[in-house]
Amino acid sequence: MLKIKRFVCNMLQENTYVVSDDSHEAIVIDCGAFFKEERAAITQYIEQNGLKPVRLLCTHGHFDHCCGNDTIYTSYGLKPQAPRRDAWLMETMVDQTQLILGVKINIDVPPIGQYLDADDTIDFGNHRLKVLPTPGHTPGSVLFHIEEEHVVFSGDTLFKMSIGRTAFDQGSYPDMMASLSQVVAKLPPDTTVYTGHGPETTIAYELAYNPYLSSRL
Repeated sequence: MLKIKRFVCNMLQENTYVVSDDSHEAIVIDCGAFFKEERAAITQYIEQNGLKPVRLLCTHGHFDHCCGNDTIYTSYGLKPQAPRRDAWLMETMVDQTQLILGVKINIDVPPIGQYLDADDTIDFGNHRLKVLPTPGHTPGSVLFHIEEEHVVFSGDTLFKMSIGRTAFDQGSYPDMMASLSQVVAKLPPDTTVYTGHGPETTIAYELAYNPYLSSRL
């Protein structure tokens, strides 16, 4: 059985997830911890629950989802695993902050440990996660789907009643629409969606009420 802990992080209110199971192995998804208190909260949760982090995963390369990677790297020796098509974003993390926030913030960027490609599988504990490409928000955006638990981590592809912006460099609205119809809409309706910002939702709810999905049925 999965245990999913959400931490709301940084100035953009990004969702960082620590996901574990009965084995006590854990994965960290989209570590956006920026402030000292956020970083401490994540490591304290891991230590207090006796967890062993074994993977550091990124749904895409935007800084608000990756600016805490150095905490996991220095604390547990884990290099981030990130979509191959977002390598350029991972390499320009500091420049992103100036472009998006209007200020330049220095971020320690650990080296990429592994690039993620379509249909890669990632094992941790007693579970297996599948990488589903959903380009649009960024060229390399992916979902992390744990099918047997009816759970998906959507990054900035899908939010409750909305979707991620496509106006960023190399974002694509046509690609986003294709990802929604060809990947997201085909997930089982009872799948719980843990989003990159905002509350969780379900595929059934989004198919019924999200204007970007319901209009494409």
